[in-house]
Amino acid sequence: MSTAAFHISSLLEKMTSSDKDFRFMATSDLMSELQKDSIQLDEDSERKVVKMLLRLLEDKNGEVQNLAVKWLGAPLAAFHASLLHCLLPQLSSPRLAVRKRAVGALGHLAAACSTDLFVELADHLLDRLPGPRAPASPATIRTLIQCLGSVGRQAGHRLGAHLDRLVPLVEEFCKLDDDELRESCLQAFEAFLKKCPKEMGPHVSKVTSLCLQYMKHDPNYNYDSDGDEEQMETEDSECSEQESEDEYSDDDDMSWKVRRAAAKCVAALISSRPDLLPEFHGTLAPALIRRFREREENVKADVFGAYIVLLRQTRPPKGWLEAVEEPTQTGSRLHVLRGQVPLVIKALQRQLKDRSIRARQGCFSLLTELAGVLPGSLAEHMPVLVAGIVFSLADRSSSSTIRMDALAFLQGLLGTEPAEAFHSHLPTLLPPVLTCVSDSFYKVAAEALLVLQELVRALWPLDRPRMLDPEPYVGEMSVATLARLRATDLDQEVKERAISCTGHLVGHLGDRLGDDLEPSLLLLLDRLRNEITRLPAVKALTLIAASPLRLDLQPVLAEALPILASFLRKNQRALRLATLAALDALAHSQGLSLPPSAVQAVLAELPALVSESDMHVAQLAVDFLATVTQVQPASLAKVSGPVLSELLRLLRSPLLPAGVLVATEGFLQALVGTRPPCVDYAKLISLLTSPVYNQAADGGSALHKQVYHSLARCVAALAAACPQEAAGTADRLVCDARSPHSSTGVKVLAFLSLAEVGQVAGPGPQRELKAVLLEALGSPSEDVRAAASYALGRVGAGNLPDFLPFLLGQIEAEPRRQYLLLHSLREALGAAPPDSLKPYAEDIWTLLFQRCEGAEEGTRGVVAECLGKLVLVNPPFLLPRFQKQLAAGRPHTRSTVITAVKFLISDQPHPIDPLLKSFIAVHNKPSLVRDLLDDILPLLYQETKIRRDLIREVEMGPFKHTVDDGLDVRKAAFECMYSLLESCLGQLDICEFLNHVEDGLKDHYDIRMLTFIMLARLATLCPAPVLQRVDRLIEPLRATCTAKVKAGSVKQEFEKQDELKRSAMRAVAALLTIPEVGKSPIMADFSSQIRSNPELAALFESIQDSASAPSTDSMELS
Repeated sequence: MSTAAFHISSLLEKMTSSDKDFRFMATSDLMSELQKDSIQLDEDSERKVVKMLLRLLEDKNGEVQNLAVKWLGAPLAAFHASLLHCLLPQLSSPRLAVRKRAVGALGHLAAACSTDLFVELADHLLDRLPGPRAPASPATIRTLIQCLGSVGRQAGHRLGAHLDRLVPLVEEFCKLDDDELRESCLQAFEAFLKKCPKEMGPHVSKVTSLCLQYMKHDPNYNYDSDGDEEQMETEDSECSEQESEDEYSDDDDMSWKVRRAAAKCVAALISSRPDLLPEFHGTLAPALIRRFREREENVKADVFGAYIVLLRQTRPPKGWLEAVEEPTQTGSRLHVLRGQVPLVIKALQRQLKDRSIRARQGCFSLLTELAGVLPGSLAEHMPVLVAGIVFSLADRSSSSTIRMDALAFLQGLLGTEPAEAFHSHLPTLLPPVLTCVSDSFYKVAAEALLVLQELVRALWPLDRPRMLDPEPYVGEMSVATLARLRATDLDQEVKERAISCTGHLVGHLGDRLGDDLEPSLLLLLDRLRNEITRLPAVKALTLIAASPLRLDLQPVLAEALPILASFLRKNQRALRLATLAALDALAHSQGLSLPPSAVQAVLAELPALVSESDMHVAQLAVDFLATVTQVQPASLAKVSGPVLSELLRLLRSPLLPAGVLVATEGFLQALVGTRPPCVDYAKLISLLTSPVYNQAADGGSALHKQVYHSLARCVAALAAACPQEAAGTADRLVCDARSPHSSTGVKVLAFLSLAEVGQVAGPGPQRELKAVLLEALGSPSEDVRAAASYALGRVGAGNLPDFLPFLLGQIEAEPRRQYLLLHSLREALGAAPPDSLKPYAEDIWTLLFQRCEGAEEGTRGVVAECLGKLVLVNPPFLLPRFQKQLAAGRPHTRSTVITAVKFLISDQPHPIDPLLKSFIAVHNKPSLVRDLLDDILPLLYQETKIRRDLIREVEMGPFKHTVDDGLDVRKAAFECMYSLLESCLGQLDICEFLNHVEDGLKDHYDIRMLTFIMLARLATLCPAPVLQRVDRLIEPLRATCTAKVKAGSVKQEFEKQDELKRSAMRAVAALLTIPEVGKSPIMADFSSQIRSNPELAALFESIQDSASAPSTDSMELS
């Protein structure tokens, strides 16, 4: 034995030591030895080393395990070339099992080997493939094609460069009369389409025609012609078809595998090329529908799956304009699909009654998807669907899965199809559903109760008159539901569904329940006392109380209210929220019939809930207080003081949500609106304003700005509830605003309150207001000036004839106050009704465009917002003039107009939307942009490039500083690209998109931060194209992660570099979530580098630990 072999043998022996330190050091020494060039292991020694390392992967000590993991890849990587040269000859082995294993091994090796070895493997396979007419063994050809398919599945992203040579060969072999070879060819095409969709583009038409040809390849079976399909629908022909199937079935028949491979290839084709969807609807869709009658169950499932992929791709993206408004491309797709619906239903009619459960499940999945894409399209085919549903619900011979699928499909139909479509079928549908309600299997019973609930909700809605008499059905529905509600030994899910179903039944049909109404309510009360069922019982009670049927709930009210009051003390947030909603509904519906003592018990719990700790609970509590104030004002006597104290404390919170503020306004209005008022108007005003008026006169404000707005809204709400007090309140506010002794806080509150109160106070105070507001615009306090500007605009919106000409005149006459006056104009344009603004539109238009060329950027920003609001007043007339300014205006004017565009776009639908197609609105209205992307994207991508003509050097003393004037434009372009990624992904060429992301990875700090986030998002949304170029993407990430800041740099440089590293590492972590990416040699090397660097390893670990909480799904653009 040589010295080296003896040394390695002794190290292997030490690796079995009971001492963990011995094992660790022996492993480390062994790896060091193996890296020396002088070491050459024989086959036996190699086997022992690998075996020992595999054993150490299960070592009890973590450090030994980590070392084994780190080094196991090293010897294997070194043997890749040897492995390849050993495996390639095995493809010619006479033994089938050896060839199969060699194919699988080469596929996995292709994913992990170096680029040079991969090229060698691909070239070898291509060179070995003979021409289709050259003499060759069928087994050899099959093995080579199977190997290509295996490589495609495991490492298809690396095959892109070879596809132009490869695909024509595989196409030719597909035409040979060998079913096993055809299957392998089609499987290879499927892998190529999934992994290299862009490179497969030139070959799509040929692959499509091959799929269409072989999807119907069934030489052993004679399908009836299309003309005889009607006859096939009879029972006699069904029997004859079965006899025919038995006659021609053959254990050696391989054609079904070809058809299955073709169906899977079609699915890959549709999912990888959404841009060809209109063409696929014309070619692939009819062929798939014809293949629904496939005799082989496995093939049929894949045919259904392919059509479901087509439906999912056809589903309109979110935010797309309706077809009735704009005949977009999607509108035409849906129109084509709607024409296919009768063919689909006709093809599935027999399948819905097939003896095969899997076939019926496929039908239900396909129809569910179809109903989701085209709601309402199945209504006219309801007789066929109902017959299929009833057939499966009545099928007791098989497992319960098919009944659950049928019930789930029926529930979906009730949500997408009009209720009238079910009316004539209810006598057929209801009995099997009720049978399922009483089924012994809890999952079937729970699903059936959900369907029954949906039936009640859809067929007898509360917001429309009843179109169907419930009398023939309500009795049996009530009996079935109450039987489930009474039973106590049920699964929790069934209990909850039974309670919910009872709530719907009573809420929608309680007036027809007769003698069953009171037992139902008492049972719900009983479930309210049970800790397990109390939450669903509270929700059911809410539904019943909110019902417009105004049912008599006296049998349960006295007992239910104390129970509900006790729930408000529970430390279960969902229960508190549901209880407050139930109490509010009961107060609305029952009103005076609520027992006063029980109401007071509930009210005693409320002050503790009006708290900043949970704003949602506080909002519901205040809503309930407002309702009680209106129906039982006397009950509030004891709690109004504590509640108001908590409410005023809540109003001083800077985090007050709008919903809580609206609820508070309603409660305060209710307090002064009763007769006599629960709390005096003057007292309430004093309570609201005292936090501001009691502040030190020197103006040292301890309140947040938002608090003044909240208090002002409440003052205005009180003034609106007591119109007789409004004028006096306005006079007092004007006096406070004018008084030289008032603090800054008092003046701010006075002006903000006047902004609301002035609109209802009458013209007297408004005339006096002009002078006071103009004087305040010159105040030394910025807060007072802003409040006065806001008030001038809001008051002016309520009295345009008097205020607007005055405001426009002031803007002309007071250039030094122009910024504040333009803010006032913006408020007036936003608050006034559009029709009342039309007479002044021309004057405002002229004035605003005169100020577009102002030197102050802030002023131009306000002008842009005013222009946006003005165009919304009369879009058809003003928008064309607006567009002309883009071409004719000077630079600042064009910039202001472009800025104004974003103020034309709102979250909600607006009449201007169809007119905005020429402007970009990716965030809020992506539907306006999608059809224009072919023209927009080249311009956008052009702006992502670095322009050398915009880079200049600035001398700063002895130093030269480089300034890139194009950076802001590039940053905006990349931000726009990210928005497109979120809203228009289906319309993007991801490969082209990635080219620009790749360039951005090497750009300025700000751009790299954006592109790292985009790369992480792309890895989640479309991993296949990212995987294809992962080797190129890793290098800029590696450069960022290993970059060092120059010694002596300022602290900010270190912080920027740390943030850049963290962002890059997030992108690396996202890339590693792609299953095949770890097999890339460059990624494996980078991962090893990260693990071996303590700083990078710690950073990567912290990012992985935080990945479960914040995700990279969104990007803050600042």
